[in-house]
Amino acid sequence: MSGHHTIAETEKAVQAKLGAVPLHREQMAAVSNIHRAATAIRQHLENSVLRTSDLTWTGFVVLWVVWIWGEMETRYVAEEAGISKGTLTGVAKTLQSRGLLERLGHPTDGRLAVLRLTPEGEELMADLFPKFNEEEVFVSDPLESAEAQSLAEMLRRMVTHLEANGEQRRLDLRGDTPLPPRRSGRRAKHG
Repeated sequence: MSGHHTIAETEKAVQAKLGAVPLHREQMAAVSNIHRAATAIRQHLENSVLRTSDLTWTGFVVLWVVWIWGEMETRYVAEEAGISKGTLTGVAKTLQSRGLLERLGHPTDGRLAVLRLTPEGEELMADLFPKFNEEEVFVSDPLESAEAQSLAEMLRRMVTHLEANGEQRRLDLRGDTPLPPRRSGRRAKHG
């Protein structure tokens, strides 16, 4: 169970709350179950294989991005990891203090920074990822190999659809309304 309620309890509560509302229920169920599955999988991985390496999910994802792509500007690491630059700053400091990641000045633009794994970070990822993959196997155990491949292909289609069309959809929905500035999560002090 990834939250306080089981998936069956949640589906029943949603049906009771939204039963009369005209909605696209199949699509709502698909997206809701993607969120619930992602949360349950993340919690399982954090509490199993990542915990033994004293890593959070976000710390692992940052290491993964830099491990796969190599030395990279911080703004691109944040984008690839799906986190804010502010969040990356804290995560990178933690990983640096553990000797897993280095923050270096950009070779041509002193305002920018790049991240790269240390030899210890490379060694950790080379040792950790096969164990991580074993947990991916455990998580997907209820699926036959063909079902796992089919699921991966369907999710990939959703991602590529958003990559190709998401920005225009967001612009269309927003119309002429300007976006408020992004917030760090902190509220302005009044006083």
